[in-house]
Amino acid sequence: MSNIRLFFPESLSINLSSKLDKSQSHYLSKVMRVNIGEKFSLFNQSGEWEAKIAKIIKGVVEFSITKKIRSNTNEKEIWLAFAPIKLNYLNLMIQKATELGVTRFTPILTNRTIVRKINEKRVNKIIVEASEQSNRLKVPQLDEIIKLDDFLKFNQKTNIIFGDLNTNNNKLNIKSTEPLCILIGPEGDFTTQEREKILKLKNIIPLKINENILRSETAAMSIISIVTFNLLS
Repeated sequence: MSNIRLFFPESLSINLSSKLDKSQSHYLSKVMRVNIGEKFSLFNQSGEWEAKIAKIIKGVVEFSITKKIRSNTNEKEIWLAFAPIKLNYLNLMIQKATELGVTRFTPILTNRTIVRKINEKRVNKIIVEASEQSNRLKVPQLDEIIKLDDFLKFNQKTNIIFGDLNTNNNKLNIKSTEPLCILIGPEGDFTTQEREKILKLKNIIPLKINENILRSETAAMSIISIVTFNLLS
């Protein structure tokens, strides 16, 4: 069977017949040149399914589901709260964080956040493509942008791992089964006042990952890697 994987948000089941959208149809039939009768896979949070192309009519692929390949497993909830950064670096961070297992993205506005808006459609496209490529079933959620004070108010009891260059703590021991949120600052870091507010949270874990000052996307990927390795150990 082809290793082509496409995200399909609608319900999937044995013997289901349906259609891909124009973009996916073009990718499958024109880019990957998959022909009638050939197979590919579709997935969403319910699992992954084998599909066969039944027809291609006016460029639209019609398919039927032949069997279920695997069921969804309970992924560890790893969230990433971050200040938006410049486009190319943001795209890289979102892509790699998705590959590494982040399940939810929360963009936050801080005093030193330079980029104040993100292209949600573009970011969601990157999330879906990274999920398809990395063999994931659950496609991460992208939240609306939120102010730091509101983020802190809504996450008083959330387990937060705070990337903090000023802490002396460089060890991480995760025991909780609750969701973990990784908090990364903007390019100019949090202000002293913001840092004080963050450290007042009940379940905050400040973590120093390097003596050097890291770019936001580097810090994010580093902490996500540390967390996922810790969870697998």
